[in-house]
Amino acid sequence: MIRIALDAMGGDFSPQEEVKAAMAALQKYEDMQILLFGDPAQIKEQISKPQLLKEERIIIMPTDEIITMEDEPVKAIRRKKNSSMVRAAKAVKEGQADALVSSGNTGALLAAGLLVVGRIKGIDRPGLMAIIPTLKGNRPNFILMDSGANADTKAVNLHQFSIIANVYAQQILEIPQPRVALLNNGSEASKGSSLSKEAFQLLNHEERIHFIGNVESKTLLDGPADIVIADGFTGNAVLKNIEGVATGLLGYIKDILTESGLLTKIGGLLIKSAFKKKLQILDTSKAGGAVLLGVKAPVIKTHGSAKAEAIMYGIFQARAMVEGRVAERISHHFDQNSLGND
Repeated sequence: MIRIALDAMGGDFSPQEEVKAAMAALQKYEDMQILLFGDPAQIKEQISKPQLLKEERIIIMPTDEIITMEDEPVKAIRRKKNSSMVRAAKAVKEGQADALVSSGNTGALLAAGLLVVGRIKGIDRPGLMAIIPTLKGNRPNFILMDSGANADTKAVNLHQFSIIANVYAQQILEIPQPRVALLNNGSEASKGSSLSKEAFQLLNHEERIHFIGNVESKTLLDGPADIVIADGFTGNAVLKNIEGVATGLLGYIKDILTESGLLTKIGGLLIKSAFKKKLQILDTSKAGGAVLLGVKAPVIKTHGSAKAEAIMYGIFQARAMVEGRVAERISHHFDQNSLGND
């Protein structure tokens, strides 16, 4: 039985969307149990399938505190011990659950993963891995790591990220030999800052990955690599830029089709179905969430405004990581040959 700890109170639409997601996920997988952490009265009100409670496939874990988006992450983790997020993380640490899924405060979840779930021995800094859709290429998406956990990094951290992300790509995305690239301001090995140059040398000499060199941000959506390595500041800026451009472009096209003349509107109706199909490429709801890799168990961060479908796929992602023993496989790499200082 795979047990998922779900923070039911952290998102914009909690606990309604979390409960919907839990019921949908359990309908697909019979060998799974979901622990819902949050206000019991609010959670029970949303459960339309009471048999899931009777069968103990859903277990409500009462909490009376919530970590808000405005809370300072580390302080919140230390002070709000009975919050849904901290209790869920503690359940993973103590073996009551195998993985954690939350739509809550990103910084607080990163802190909970590091301080409560715990860092894998040998890994200096866990990183946040995002899955981003591509517009071209042979694969539908690529991994960006780090996408926001560490603003300041050393070359050894980028080296470690490449090993960690490589395990995920092999086990979860089922890519036998993922192409790993370093995000830089040019494709040449001599390009970039001193950090980039040092990281390039480490990645280039790492035999456990298939390093293909530097990649520029302008080509990312063409799918030149399966894994793109960056420091957290740069990675987060790239991620938000992609999200912003996609949202703005879709809104701009919609305005053109709805506010222009009759002929444009007729043309818009004619291409609507084909256009809609193409736009599904940019739909990230089925990609799951961002993953904190480098901690002792799967920790999944879904968007704060995530609806039930996106949270459900986050649960599926956590389940796949448990089945694929991703954390254990990462730990094995660092037990065999430490890439940093514990």
